[in-house]
Amino acid sequence: RGVYFGLREACADADDMKALGLSTGIEGKRVIVQGFGNVGYHSAKFCREGGALIVGVAERDGALYRKEGLDVEAVRQYLEDKGSITGFPGVRELPSAEALELDCDVLIPAALENQITADNAPRIRARILAEGANGPTTFDAERILHERGVLIIPDIYLNAGGVTVSYFEWVKNLSHVRFGRVGKRFEEASSARMLHAVEGATGRLFTEEEHRRIARGADEVDLVNSGLEETMISAYRQLREMTRQDPRIRDLRMAAFLSALRKVATSYLELGIFP
Repeated sequence: RGVYFGLREACADADDMKALGLSTGIEGKRVIVQGFGNVGYHSAKFCREGGALIVGVAERDGALYRKEGLDVEAVRQYLEDKGSITGFPGVRELPSAEALELDCDVLIPAALENQITADNAPRIRARILAEGANGPTTFDAERILHERGVLIIPDIYLNAGGVTVSYFEWVKNLSHVRFGRVGKRFEEASSARMLHAVEGATGRLFTEEEHRRIARGADEVDLVNSGLEETMISAYRQLREMTRQDPRIRDLRMAAFLSALRKVATSYLELGIFP
């Protein structure tokens, strides 16, 4: 989910998308995902739900491609049933490594490190490289991709969703209070009063199902997802602003490392660790 939020925010930047020759927004973007485990599957799932087109999926034993888009849930079920994605009906099959070089808007390497190298970087046709895995791009490959104008969304930022939510879990355990417990009923009552006011003003009565759906207060999952979304959005905007304000910060990866170091240094200073 964090990969999706980060990619969506990157695609919302009109200037960057114009420079890449792409439209703004994640809707309609052609996406190829390498790796269909926990990170890859959920990245594909949420990107598809957000309007992207998952045209390719690569696993260790092969890859699937369909320009009209793949049914992510069907591929997932097939993989669970067969133990492999090979043989999935109605698609073009090809070697796993070749899927990285297919024409697409977004490539999400979500498997192993060192998958994009100086050897295959010149043949990468994606305009956005969204690093779902740890260290999928070598230093030499990154230099080549930058020279070719590819936008790289770095792993240190993009796959931080897991540890971000782990932080929420830590905060919850420290407080011994479930998220949403304090305000959920108040939110539901406030929304119910608003619905009744609308019914009185318009004469249009909402159904019981509409009441439940509209007036439902945020539960723990809603709040955690909202917190993750806000974290990924604000972090990306901070990184992008750093690259625009300081010409010495050449890319998002450099901005991410610098931002992290500054935050650690600030915390140490506030704790009195440094004189």
